Amino acid sequence: MNSKESNLKLVVVGLLLGILMSAMDNTIVASAMGTIVSDLGGLDKIVWVTSAYMVMVMAGTPIFGKLSDMYGRKRFFIFGLIVFLVGSALCGTANSITQLSIYRAVQGIGGGALMPIAFTIMFDIYPPEKRGKLTGLFGAVFGISSVVGPLLGAYITDYVGWQWVFYINLPIGVVAFILITLSYKESVSHAKQRIDWGGAFTLVGAVICLMFALELGGNQYAWDSAQILGLFGGFAVLLISFLFIERVAPEAVISFAMFRNRLFATSSILGLFYGSAFIVATVYIPIYVQGVYGGSATNSGLILMPMMIGTVIGSQTGGLLTTKTSFRNIMLLSAVCFVAGVFSLSTLAPDTSRLMLNMFMALTGFGVGFSFSVLSMSSIHHFDMRQRGSATSTSTFMRSLGMTLGITIFGIIQRNSFTNGLSDAFGAGATSSFGDPRAALTPEARAQIPAPVLEKITNALSGSIAHTFLWALVPAVLGFVFVLLMPGDRLTDHSKKQQPAGEQR
Repeated sequence: MNSKESNLKLVVVGLLLGILMSAMDNTIVASAMGTIVSDLGGLDKIVWVTSAYMVMVMAGTPIFGKLSDMYGRKRFFIFGLIVFLVGSALCGTANSITQLSIYRAVQGIGGGALMPIAFTIMFDIYPPEKRGKLTGLFGAVFGISSVVGPLLGAYITDYVGWQWVFYINLPIGVVAFILITLSYKESVSHAKQRIDWGGAFTLVGAVICLMFALELGGNQYAWDSAQILGLFGGFAVLLISFLFIERVAPEAVISFAMFRNRLFATSSILGLFYGSAFIVATVYIPIYVQGVYGGSATNSGLILMPMMIGTVIGSQTGGLLTTKTSFRNIMLLSAVCFVAGVFSLSTLAPDTSRLMLNMFMALTGFGVGFSFSVLSMSSIHHFDMRQRGSATSTSTFMRSLGMTLGITIFGIIQRNSFTNGLSDAFGAGATSSFGDPRAALTPEARAQIPAPVLEKITNALSGSIAHTFLWALVPAVLGFVFVLLMPGDRLTDHSKKQQPAGEQR
């Protein structure tokens, strides 16, 4: 018994390290993005560094969820670890923003297996009454990674080199690999299911077509050009094909039947809205700090810390409250704080004090923190072990979809707003006559720019980011609406009802 309990603890440590690595990757890269863009160029392609990762996470999540149900969680969690580590090593060798985006896509394939399978393994090895505490722990590690990520990323970027924000994954991943390989003894019985390859490919293809159309439209090609219209047409055809395939597929990649359960449907859609709004803060606050306040990447990392501390507190609080009140009541507090935080960020200006920005960040982080621990539990609340992998992967998929669409759509809004701001300040064609605006992100380049010119650039950058947060209020407010639509289910009530089923297992 002691040996078994000891093994379970080692498995949990391995899973937590996997979550730490994959979760920290977003924030550690975000705090280094200003320096990466300054070094590699391509400010106009910055969104692809994040969206390439998100697209592949989104593609892999439902597929790995099904595969883990068929052939076992362990082998695909380990596969995800290996691919993620290979992608991390490649990212450190990138010589251009395009190359970095491609290597981030490789990372994303591995990331698509890590997060959902880690949570599913935890739900498999522990009974319902222990999941609230453990999910709070998992959420807390997610939040802690968000605190450590910006600080570590900023320090590494300033004193070692931005390449090491990717290489740092290697030792963490190796330890997780050893722990899971040696300690996790998995049952050999698994459900036989078919992989809905048609649904997976048509859905991912539809999202990619939409992202390219939105990214290239009005930028490299006119909105009414054959290329953009073709991409929108491809999106429509692939989306219709996906909907048709899912209606007849015996094991759909996105099970519409699961969405008939109101708690699962609202939880999954909440993940989509939360992900699309929160990704804006993760990506653009470091750019704001480095471009508007000036200074090195360390400033970006330090300024993100209050938001990430808020995330830790929100995650832990949410996990603990699941045994005391309903999911809806917890998420109502979350939504109020989240909407207030995003609205506060929409008021950012060049003269916004660091104290006020810290408060805005902490409020936003506290609001979103609840979703990391609470929504993962509420999404599987009514499903047994045979459906748990699919439910977890679908919920994770929805959050990834929200983040992917969010970074693309809001990236376009910020870019266009910034371009318009420069045009208003310097006249038409300002970006070409001024040069590459990314130069304002480095302290050395800022020192060479005349003060009146730099003031206009920072005003344009600040205004574009505030404008983007104003638009991010749309998914944040929609999230609040869907919280109100959640049923009043509680974890404790469901655990009692499910106890006999748990004993049968």
